[in-house]
Amino acid sequence: MVEKTEQASEAEAGIGASGAIQRVFEALSSAPRRRILAYLAHSSLTAGEIAARFDMSKPSISQHLNILETAGLIARERQGQFIHYSLVENNLVNTLNGFVQDVCPVSRPLKRESKELATGKLDAKPTNSGN
Repeated sequence: MVEKTEQASEAEAGIGASGAIQRVFEALSSAPRRRILAYLAHSSLTAGEIAARFDMSKPSISQHLNILETAGLIARERQGQFIHYSLVENNLVNTLNGFVQDVCPVSRPLKRESKELATGKLDAKPTNSGN
C-alpha cells in the first residue's frame, strides 16, 4: 500500500520518468516553443532578443521560456545584467528536434538565422518570419 501512495505522490508532483516525458511533450506541443528552440539552435539569446522575434507579450515569452526550462530543454545563464538562454547540450530530445528542424519548412529558416547569428554574419535584429 505504501508503494502506491509514493507512486501517486510522484505522479502528482510530476517527478520521475513519466513526469519528465510529460513536461517534454508539453513543451514541444507549442509552435512558439518549437520556434524558440530553432532560434537557439546555434547561439544563445536574451529574453528580449527572443521576444523581438515574436508578436506576443514579454510575459508570454517568459512563460514559454519557463516551460522549456522546466522540461530541461533550455538553460539560462546570467551574463552581466542579462539572462541568456541556450539549448541544453547532449539532450536526446534537442538532438532529435534538431534533425526534425532541418526538414521542417518553418524551422529551417529560423535555424539558418541562428547559425548566421552564431558566426557573426547577421546582426541581432530579427527577421520576424513565420509569426
